[in-house]
Amino acid sequence: MSRMETALIVGAGKGLSASLARLFAAEGMQVALAAREISKLNDLVDETGAQSFRCDASRTADVDALFEEVGQAFGPPDIVVYNASGRYRASVPDIEAARLEDAIKVTAFGGFLVAQAAAVRMLERGHGTILLTGATASVKGLPGSTPFAMGKFALRGMAQCMARELAPKNIHVAHFVIDGGIASSRTQPDDGSTDDNWLNPDAIAKEYLHIHRQHRSAWTWEVELRPWVERF
Repeated sequence: MSRMETALIVGAGKGLSASLARLFAAEGMQVALAAREISKLNDLVDETGAQSFRCDASRTADVDALFEEVGQAFGPPDIVVYNASGRYRASVPDIEAARLEDAIKVTAFGGFLVAQAAAVRMLERGHGTILLTGATASVKGLPGSTPFAMGKFALRGMAQCMARELAPKNIHVAHFVIDGGIASSRTQPDDGSTDDNWLNPDAIAKEYLHIHRQHRSAWTWEVELRPWVERF
């Protein structure tokens, strides 16, 4: 009997992370959710059967402990999603150095720590998938977005380097440019349908799963997703 796949989502919360957790659980995966504050995950844990783990991804000790705890609970993860971001935006004269440093630590440094920890374990097993969530700011700088773009540009560059280094070793690294707003409970119509002016988090989750399932003869390192009304 084959072993169940394990999925680890770091930076878990509502929206995309919740959609990923639901989809992975429906696919028969064991799901681990990591966040700084895990109390917000209680409903999602109850719904999906996932297990939550407290982790500040910008701290090396926390990331090391997370992978040890997930390994003990489920075994090493087959797919790791980094979905954490330091969402600090400010005009250039108003940027505070301490807040900028924290934002870059969460978005880029934390992404590196998690991807590195995943890669070390996947190299031992000879396979795995690492998926990193980017944004419009990963490829296009906009006014007031300097702190956010600095972290996202760094994450994208890291993803490209890791993809080229690890693909020949059967580890699939991919970066997602989420170019547009993701629908939330506040933006969805009252009838339960999703306004397609926004990115549907369930639709995004299906693309993450698709990339994980790609045959290695046809891997991609980057995917851009945007609603039909979004300008390139």
